[in-house]
Amino acid sequence: MREITPEKSLQQLLEETTSTRQCEGCFGGALTDCEECLKREHRADRKDRFRELMSNAFDTDEVNHMEYDLDELGFFDAPASIKYHGCETGGLFEHSYCVTNTLLRLTEDLGLKWKMERSPYLIGMFHDLCKCESYTWSNTAAKWEYNKEMTLPGHGEKSAMMAMRLTYLSEEEMMCIRWHMGAFDDNKNWEYFTRAVRENPNVLYVHMADMIASQVHGV
Repeated sequence: MREITPEKSLQQLLEETTSTRQCEGCFGGALTDCEECLKREHRADRKDRFRELMSNAFDTDEVNHMEYDLDELGFFDAPASIKYHGCETGGLFEHSYCVTNTLLRLTEDLGLKWKMERSPYLIGMFHDLCKCESYTWSNTAAKWEYNKEMTLPGHGEKSAMMAMRLTYLSEEEMMCIRWHMGAFDDNKNWEYFTRAVRENPNVLYVHMADMIASQVHGV
């Protein structure tokens, strides 16, 4: 992770990574359809929407630190998949953003009760953190490819572990992230998923939000 020094505050580093300044190929902005500039603008838009949404549950410093740490992981650039939903740059954020909003809607419509008010935001945004390491960009092929150099396998359990490196997780949050795949997890784990739902019913609704985002909205 980039080091925060007295000379460079967290806010300054965030501004640098969110910068939309034109690249050298723009000739001072003369080329309005510069591909590199459009990428920066799209990336800045994703980070703006992240801050706006997460500020409903976290204070400014917490949001800034989350944004910084997620940016270090590649969260705002990674795809959600290579062959299926969100198979494009930024797809992971778009999927997570959709899951979060869907979970908030389910919470309101169904009267879901959470042990911590922040949980729908944190779970929705962090449930697929493992995908930050699942794919890597190939400059040669000019596309995202599977990362063959991963040191830790797994999906739900890996995402929970990665989330715990960024913030404290309640037991409910940990269970919801671990079991968000539902029956799409290995069938040898179905009995554990079933018990997790019995003990933490919101596990089921997180899985539902994930399915709505990926299968109904295709995000």
